[in-house]
Amino acid sequence: MATGKIGVTTENIFPVIKKFLYSDHEIFLRELVANAVDATQKLKTLYSFGDFKGELGEMNVKVTIDKEKGTLTVSDHGIGMDAEDIDKYINQIAFSGAEEFLAKYKDTANSIIGHFGLGFYSAFMVSKKVEIRSLSYKEGAKAVKWTCDGSPEYTMEETDKTERGTDVILYIDDEDKEFLEQARIDTLLKKYCRFLPVPVISGKEQEWKDGKYVDTDKDKVVNATEPLWTKKPTELTDEDYLKFYHELMPGSEDPMFWIHLNVDYPFTLTGILYFPKIKTNFDIQKNRIQLYCNQVFVTDQVEGVVPEFMTLMQGVIDSPDIPLNVSRSYLQADSQVKKISSYITKKLGERLDKMFKDDRKSFEEKWDDIKVFIEYGMLTDEKFYEQAKNFYLLKDVAGAYYTLEEYRKLVESTQTDKDNMVIYLYTTDPKAQFTYVKAAEDKGYNVLVLDGQLDNHIVGLFEQKLEKTRFVRVDSDIPERLIVKNDAKDAGLSPLQTDIMSTVFKSRIPDIEKANFIVTFAALGEKDAPATVTQNEFMRRMKDMAQMQPGAAFYAELPDSYEVIVNTNQSVVKSIIEEATKALEGEVSPVRKEIDSLNEEISKSRKEAEEKKEQAPDLSEKENKVAELRNKENSLITDYAKTQPVVRQIIDLALLQSHLLSGEYLNEFIKRSVDLLK
Repeated sequence: MATGKIGVTTENIFPVIKKFLYSDHEIFLRELVANAVDATQKLKTLYSFGDFKGELGEMNVKVTIDKEKGTLTVSDHGIGMDAEDIDKYINQIAFSGAEEFLAKYKDTANSIIGHFGLGFYSAFMVSKKVEIRSLSYKEGAKAVKWTCDGSPEYTMEETDKTERGTDVILYIDDEDKEFLEQARIDTLLKKYCRFLPVPVISGKEQEWKDGKYVDTDKDKVVNATEPLWTKKPTELTDEDYLKFYHELMPGSEDPMFWIHLNVDYPFTLTGILYFPKIKTNFDIQKNRIQLYCNQVFVTDQVEGVVPEFMTLMQGVIDSPDIPLNVSRSYLQADSQVKKISSYITKKLGERLDKMFKDDRKSFEEKWDDIKVFIEYGMLTDEKFYEQAKNFYLLKDVAGAYYTLEEYRKLVESTQTDKDNMVIYLYTTDPKAQFTYVKAAEDKGYNVLVLDGQLDNHIVGLFEQKLEKTRFVRVDSDIPERLIVKNDAKDAGLSPLQTDIMSTVFKSRIPDIEKANFIVTFAALGEKDAPATVTQNEFMRRMKDMAQMQPGAAFYAELPDSYEVIVNTNQSVVKSIIEEATKALEGEVSPVRKEIDSLNEEISKSRKEAEEKKEQAPDLSEKENKVAELRNKENSLITDYAKTQPVVRQIIDLALLQSHLLSGEYLNEFIKRSVDLLK
């Protein structure tokens, strides 16, 4: 029997391994099973090259639990090890046998998993002692037993093992007894090993008998050795893809479509990515793409390998060329990874472009469901934007779809303003904004529907990318000002009338929480509405984006900004202006003249003091007088406005049209409407 010390650079290597080598202790099972698969695959490779001439026999991996002994054993019938191999590959930590093997058989051994040589030592995270029993495939080899209790000391001696291969026996720690439960092991094998290329056996198949499940004599194989992504797309049917999807995502609706990745140069990459249906924000979930390395599950944290926008998709990616750290849980920022990410982006763009060109009708039918993916990609990936701009679709209120190029040709003759900007009108809710949509259509304009979760952001992107283009929501202004062709017409009011009527109308606007209103006047058509409420485009966009962006709470808390535009050409408004002018001009004019006179005196005094570089005189008495007169003017006008129910009726109609009238104010409007009908 030989004894010795494991070749490490520090006496404290085992405590480090036990606590910090992997973030999850459960990962030990993946590492040991992966090593067993490696050993099996190595023997198959040697056999195919003629370097092993014996019988292969059963080529599987077994995971066995013995609760009485407190052991968990991972066994294989692979290449095995002799004393020299154990000394080289086990006693020298971080020397990887896979690296040496790959160098010799690099053209055919592309299913060897290990890269770091530390996987075996993950066993010590859950074990108080680990034992290896192994018999090498080499002719005349002697079986060897290696034992270590988690310290740098080990023992190695000959043993009586007669079957080729390796048994790794873990004596499980008291605090890790969960790994002696078959149900727990089954769960981990399903998570990490369900697609390994070698059959993995653990436990027995069960059958229902006498009201309960009981074990049979048949071994249970826990994995599918030839998962769908390892096959050629030409060999598969839609049913195959759908069946595999539901195995990955039980209970999910059928996906809209999928992409089968299959490339072997300049890197190796296979996989299947599915486009799920996303109906609401709650359906947007990441971490549904599983990353495999030669069919061994690595992680579902695939940022860096998959472009960010594609993390909304579901499926699997398998590549031996993705560099991983010792825990295989995090990806390194590496040029190869970037190439793979770029390839996936390019492949997706090509697939979507082909779908669009081959069957546009079918593509349009899917558009509303896949638009969120496309927009997310365009917003976060410049290269994808360049591809997607050719098949991105805009939909109008009539349900017609246009590419960006088609739509520009459609509207540029009618929707170009006086500054040569092409205005894309849109609605975020065709029903709620119906009146505004109809008014725009009546002027011969086309209106788009932009009601998606990312449309507010995509609008900003298009305004940056598309030359001389601006997006305007239909309720952000009156139809005459949505696309300004000429200078605006004068509203036909004198300065005093404008002031009087502004106060008349503003004083009758109900107090709506988190809403600010300004009143303006415009000379519109006689048949147009007496008043219209519009919402400032810029502020509304900022508030909408703030809902989706952490840290933008400042905008979210700002009140909504609305404009009440009064139509001075509408017959009822004309009457209101005439009557208010007659009733108020005589009383308001003298007050206004006195205000103007005092303001002129104040201004003159300040200007003279400034010119003489003297301190300004005390003007507080005059300023107080101005404030007093303004209050008097405001009281005269608001008292009069209270006697004009039609003014409030016009305002409430405009608010109702904009869905801003509710509760008490809506109830008052209904009662007033009934009274006005009498």
